[in-house]
Amino acid sequence: MKLRILKSAVTNPWFNLATEDWIFNTLDADSHTLFLWRNSETVVIGRSQNPWVECKIDKMEADEVFLARRQSGGGAVFHDLGNTNFTFLSPKDDYDQEANFTIIINALKKLGIEADLSGRNDMQVGDKKISGSAFKHAADRSFHHGTLLVNANMQKLGDYLNPHPLKLKAKGIKSVRARVANLVEFNENINHEILSDAIIEAFYEYYNDTAPVEELDEASLAKQPTLNKYYQQMADWDWRFGKTPEFTHHIETRFDWGIIDLHLDVKQAVIRDVVIFSDALNVELIDLLKETLTDIKYDKHEINAKLAELGKAHADLAAQIDDVSKWLTSEMEG
Repeated sequence: MKLRILKSAVTNPWFNLATEDWIFNTLDADSHTLFLWRNSETVVIGRSQNPWVECKIDKMEADEVFLARRQSGGGAVFHDLGNTNFTFLSPKDDYDQEANFTIIINALKKLGIEADLSGRNDMQVGDKKISGSAFKHAADRSFHHGTLLVNANMQKLGDYLNPHPLKLKAKGIKSVRARVANLVEFNENINHEILSDAIIEAFYEYYNDTAPVEELDEASLAKQPTLNKYYQQMADWDWRFGKTPEFTHHIETRFDWGIIDLHLDVKQAVIRDVVIFSDALNVELIDLLKETLTDIKYDKHEINAKLAELGKAHADLAAQIDDVSKWLTSEMEG
């Protein structure tokens, strides 16, 4: 069985996740592949997660933090340049999840860090989580990817992964927070390059073989005809938001002109059904709001734009429409 080792010099998460898909779907049937990479500031959610439940979309947008949805399951994680990400790709018949964890644990041991497996997909040092993993399987191939906390900004991890509570009844997976620690707490000299070298060395030793390290960058991978397709998917709003499982958003408030009790049914990040209970005297306002909000993206910019158009078309109701717009979009902010 041949070995293949790839390292990415690119820190755009959509590019790296696209690269991961490209490697997975073009995997040599008789090779074990190791892919090492890291991302700029990013929240990565699992395939079945709701971004509005998991993270502060508005703060991420203001701080230019990426949102990425991976193909595999699992919970939400925060990536920055203080994370080292690893991916093991193998033919399904020769896939060994335990071997992958052993390689990472052996690499950490080389750096004086004693880690062990916790549950099905985490690694710990003592009682602190330092790594989480997720998995994906196809008919003839499998991958196991995870992140190692090297020197991540823990404050930002909390900033983006602890949303304000929304009245969302969401299907899908919700993350469970754990006590975490950076590897620099156990070895102050560790960094991405040192850790990557240790993982590669442990990979060689486990399989008793070597292979050249392929350095990946945008120029080299731009030559691959299928990579751009994967990149466009990862970057697309419909993938990052539109793949969100069905959920409902129920909010209620009182304005000077009446109570609004609003129920939004959202499917694939599009508002499919709107129910409004209100004691407002102007029934036309309620009908116009329901009509305008139905079948548009559950996206505060789109909602704001559509309601602004409605206000211009109905000047006599503009003040009330503006009230609803500001209230609704503020409730959507994490």
